[in-house]
Amino acid sequence: MKTTNILTITFLYVLLFSCGSSSNDKKSDFSIKTNAPGNGISLHETLNVSLKNPKNIAFDSVAYFLNDIKITPSTPLNEQKLGKQIIKATVYLNGESQTVTQPLLILNDTPPTVYNFELLNEYPHDITSYTQGLEFYNKKLYESTGQYKESKLRQVDFKTGEVLKNINLANEYFGEGLTILNDNLYQLTWQKGTGFVYDVNTLEKKSTFKYNNSKEGWGLCNDGKILYKSDGTEKIWILDPETLEEKDYIQIYTNKGKIGRVNELEWIDGKIYANIYQKDGVAIINPKNGAVEGVIDFSSLKKKVTQHQGLDVLNGMAFNPDTKTLFITGKRWDKMFEVKVTPKN
Repeated sequence: MKTTNILTITFLYVLLFSCGSSSNDKKSDFSIKTNAPGNGISLHETLNVSLKNPKNIAFDSVAYFLNDIKITPSTPLNEQKLGKQIIKATVYLNGESQTVTQPLLILNDTPPTVYNFELLNEYPHDITSYTQGLEFYNKKLYESTGQYKESKLRQVDFKTGEVLKNINLANEYFGEGLTILNDNLYQLTWQKGTGFVYDVNTLEKKSTFKYNNSKEGWGLCNDGKILYKSDGTEKIWILDPETLEEKDYIQIYTNKGKIGRVNELEWIDGKIYANIYQKDGVAIINPKNGAVEGVIDFSSLKKKVTQHQGLDVLNGMAFNPDTKTLFITGKRWDKMFEVKVTPKN
């Protein structure tokens, strides 16, 4: 498949970002000048910052900050996160200070690598399941499904499609993604701002938790220590596994712009694999800075399932650590596919 089609699948588009300097204090005598045209710059470039002082006002000193972290007037952008940032200059004069700010957009410096996949096996899947989350844990497969009055949490035999354990969510909840860490199964709901914690062995509900800054629940994964949560935007939130508070976030960007509607998540070999809602492609994300490092087009799989009126998009990824393969399904698909992902030659 042509690279241009892959890039379309993975929604690469240029973010419209305001140009020129801005200030929290419109009466400020100063503004910020950078070497970032249109306030955009790429990772691994050097950000040069200086102060515009059109009135030639004498001042004592100036301090520059990037997202409240102090920087030098010439700062290499090597470890910074991608996405929308804020440059701040605090000017000290006559025992007082003036602060001006300016937006900065940091993009990745390389385009994503295009990946292929090899189809290994096909397995039956419940055609009525509006799949939202999928994960292997201790050789067992768990699935979360959505839709009001239809949402479920299940343990499934992936080879036969048999439902081994099942609980129904209350009608007011729309089930979303899940992940499992230390025998705790975490399940999101969509717009109620509420997540559930279960005993993974019994599926008995242990507790609930509330979202903080994110407004919705979409996808979940974990790296063995912390949880990562998507909310339907370009952000992936980093959650404390004990308190489940959102401590930080990354923004998902390519070398061209942001990737929105980030949905189902899966942690694989140090990277976050993210399905993008209403698309049949997957982005491979660096969890440290949000860079999209790879893309996979799974659109051909949808053609292999029974075509029916309720058929919906790809949604559901589970990495099997025993086989080192990825399992893929979708909303109301009657098949689940086992694939092996490799970089395109």
